[in-house]
Amino acid sequence: MSILVFIDHSQGVAKPASWEVLGKARELAGALGLPVVGLVAGYGVDGLANEAVAYGANRVLVADEPSLAQFRVHATAAVLRAAIEVTAPRFVLGPATSGARDAFALVACELGIGLAPDCQALGLTDGGGLAADRAVFSGNILTTVVFQGSPQQESTLCIMATVRPRSYAIPPRDARRSGEIMPLGMPVEGLADCEEVLELEPTQTGEVSVENAGIIIAGGRGVKGPEGFGPLRELAQMLGGAVGASRAAVDAGWIAYPAQVGQTGKAVRPDLYIACGISGAIQHLAGLSGTRVVVAVNKDRDAPIFGIAQYGVVGDLFEVIPALTEAFRARLGR
Repeated sequence: MSILVFIDHSQGVAKPASWEVLGKARELAGALGLPVVGLVAGYGVDGLANEAVAYGANRVLVADEPSLAQFRVHATAAVLRAAIEVTAPRFVLGPATSGARDAFALVACELGIGLAPDCQALGLTDGGGLAADRAVFSGNILTTVVFQGSPQQESTLCIMATVRPRSYAIPPRDARRSGEIMPLGMPVEGLADCEEVLELEPTQTGEVSVENAGIIIAGGRGVKGPEGFGPLRELAQMLGGAVGASRAAVDAGWIAYPAQVGQTGKAVRPDLYIACGISGAIQHLAGLSGTRVVVAVNKDRDAPIFGIAQYGVVGDLFEVIPALTEAFRARLGR
């Protein structure tokens, strides 16, 4: 028995949410007296396996093959299934990143394992099972999902969960930790044949990802075009944050999809979210569950976004955002 943690990454660089989940897994494992097993899949990922040990894994299974160089959901799911068979884990945890969510859902269906997706908090039941807090109904209700077997089963039931980024702090990295790193023995012939990568998701070099950002400056239809994101980007750079967007702005081609926040985009949990020219459709608000402070800037005083904002400015974003930037520059001395 163990707790198995899937380490999601991009080109061998771990997504911070993976270490957040690994830290929480260590806490749960300590209470249950279980080891933590990390799972790394990719090509040329030995360094990532060592990092997993430094962040808390007792053992790391590595699937290192050329066919895994680019993420493919069926290939990743096959690796995850093999790791579950090898480790017989009590819990299988991973970050609620786009790729991991797909792979976890596929494996849960194939193996008939209970899955709690997009969780905001994890805990233990009295019987040693998993209790997972997750938002439903577009973030309007917070529920606790409990996987309840019989009293004899609860402590051995295999359960899966993915956790939203920024739900937990990243644990301290300890390069002195030691752990076992071993290959995951499984057939890889034809593993990636059923999926063809036609185009890679564009990267925003030098920019903070909305998934990992503590501050997000987001624009919607009100920015009026690609150039309208210029003032937002300047403010984001000033504050060390990320530039986000509503689906309307992405669908219009004004900004790339990785910036999209909402039900069909990224679920985010920043400390500060400044919504500029975003009306506040329910699909967009679904991606903001857990955000600490929302500031809305909109010319329409009746825009739904003001209903969930702690602070609101009724005005033209092209006047308000540059003024905010100058005020922050003066206050921060930048």
